[in-house]
Amino acid sequence: MKTKKTSAKYKRILLKLSGEAFSGRYSHGIDTSVCAHLAKQIKEIVNLGVEISLVVGGGNIFRGVSKSSELQMQRTVADYMGMLATVLNGLALQNALENQGIPSRVMTAIEMERIAEPYIRLRAVRHLEKKRVVIFVAGTGNPYFTTDTAAALRSVEIGVDALFKGTKVDGVYSCDPLRNRKAKMFKELNYMQVINKGLRIMDTTAISLCMENKLPIIVFNFMQKGNLKKVVCGQKIGTIIR
Repeated sequence: MKTKKTSAKYKRILLKLSGEAFSGRYSHGIDTSVCAHLAKQIKEIVNLGVEISLVVGGGNIFRGVSKSSELQMQRTVADYMGMLATVLNGLALQNALENQGIPSRVMTAIEMERIAEPYIRLRAVRHLEKKRVVIFVAGTGNPYFTTDTAAALRSVEIGVDALFKGTKVDGVYSCDPLRNRKAKMFKELNYMQVINKGLRIMDTTAISLCMENKLPIIVFNFMQKGNLKKVVCGQKIGTIIR
């Protein structure tokens, strides 16, 4: 009896991960077991022929928007420090991918030629077409913009089918489910509902950019083994915003 071949619903995606996701068991820093777990999930969908890129945050190392006032530091300086933190996470993830035999490239919005390629849209697309995983770091390269906005921007620029947001919970809730057991999970939302309800899954700029370009956002628990593949193949997991 022949086994039914699994096929991907989404052919090109961008996965957004927060910096906090990289800390795993620790209060800060990088948990290499999380990187290995993520690399294995990515390998599953690369084997399906999916073109995948990622945008990573840096909050596990330095969060510019909150640290600027705490350290009496100019917001622009703190934001640039936060951008550099995303580079550390990007390199850690690239190392994990290469350990799995997955060719990858780190592309940065702030040039640092010895460790990463400068972000050039057409070059990024070519990497994807050659089945290389592309990791976008340093946000948009500008202060006052979050990595959520960078994820939405890169998604639109390289023409992905959907923006995936990996979290530690199962989807978008009415409030924090880790603090409130009565939190309600939404299976589906539209962009304006996310904005009007003040659901803090992504910032307003990112949501607006996706809305203007009719780009669906899928929020799911990436820590659950196999979830990334299930979502890519069209299974109804998490929350879809469209």
